[in-house]
Amino acid sequence: MQRRTFLTKAAMAATATSTALLAACGSKDKGTGEVGAPAVSTSKKTTIKWRLQTYAGAALAEHVIKPSVEAFNKAANGEMVIELYFADQLVPTGELFRAMQAGTIDAVQSDDDSIAAPVDVAVFAGYFPFATRYSLDVPALFYKYGLNEIWQEAYGEVEGVTWLGAGSWDPCNFNTVKPIKKLADLKGLRVFTFPTAGKFLSRFGVVPVTLPWGDVEVAIQTGELDGIAWSGITEDYTVGWANVTPYFLTNNISGAWIGSYFANTAAWEKVPEHLKTLFNLSMDSSNYYRQHWYWAGEASLRVTGEKMKLTTIAAAEWDTVEAEAHKFWDEIAAKSPRCAKVVQIFRDYNDLMAKAGPPYRYT
Repeated sequence: MQRRTFLTKAAMAATATSTALLAACGSKDKGTGEVGAPAVSTSKKTTIKWRLQTYAGAALAEHVIKPSVEAFNKAANGEMVIELYFADQLVPTGELFRAMQAGTIDAVQSDDDSIAAPVDVAVFAGYFPFATRYSLDVPALFYKYGLNEIWQEAYGEVEGVTWLGAGSWDPCNFNTVKPIKKLADLKGLRVFTFPTAGKFLSRFGVVPVTLPWGDVEVAIQTGELDGIAWSGITEDYTVGWANVTPYFLTNNISGAWIGSYFANTAAWEKVPEHLKTLFNLSMDSSNYYRQHWYWAGEASLRVTGEKMKLTTIAAAEWDTVEAEAHKFWDEIAAKSPRCAKVVQIFRDYNDLMAKAGPPYRYT
């Protein structure tokens, strides 16, 4: 009887202890506001918190980065949280590299050109004229033709920032307030565009204008801008530019924007290996999503979009623009041996694609 009494009391004590522990855990969950979070995550504390700023405004970020950041935060299970900020929200885009270098922000999604990265290869990011024809050209160039190693080498010479990888976005077309049907129509147009693209387009009389991304639509409405050479038609509809620029030129100066992810080196080194792997996977997820989102959108909106009228410059005349681009390439190649190496890769790659013929290149 004594043994039975002892066991009964022990069981009752164990039950009471378990109940108290469960109540305490429930109270902790309620206090954090993590309603519905799995019990396993409640005992973990967030040890790493990043502030990541993208080049994109809120509407565009919904597609180009937000889904992958949300997926990362969910999979990190409380060990790391990324706070996402939109274009110019914390730091002006042109100052992003320096801010990241100083540790003001932890990571950036942008092109090297726009954030004033102090490397010679920055000129090739964004829209380097006629270097790419399709979005798949970008990963092919980086992972099969050596650009990945060249970018790693270039950023290895810069203190405080780690380049994490590149991906492709949409083509670079003009959307304007008046129709463009011949090259002469470009003369005098005040256009919002990227630094290197602007330098090239100025050869045809375009006047590049630099503005905060969020001010572009109003600048069109007030007459400060005549057009935009910053995206394809998918973004024009997504961010609202199709509402203020009724014309879309089907000719483009680049088939895909080259953008990258960067991180403050000290912040990156504090991330454990399994979370670095997870972040790399989140970048891959973002790159994949954009591939099909833009590819489908560019075709669909040309056919079904009702806000923009399509115009085209005749192929023979547009060929002169591409010929001028190759002169521009020669000028850039002369800037450094590494630039010359990149330009040669572009030449070799595009020559091979042309020889391969359809569907790689159509004449």
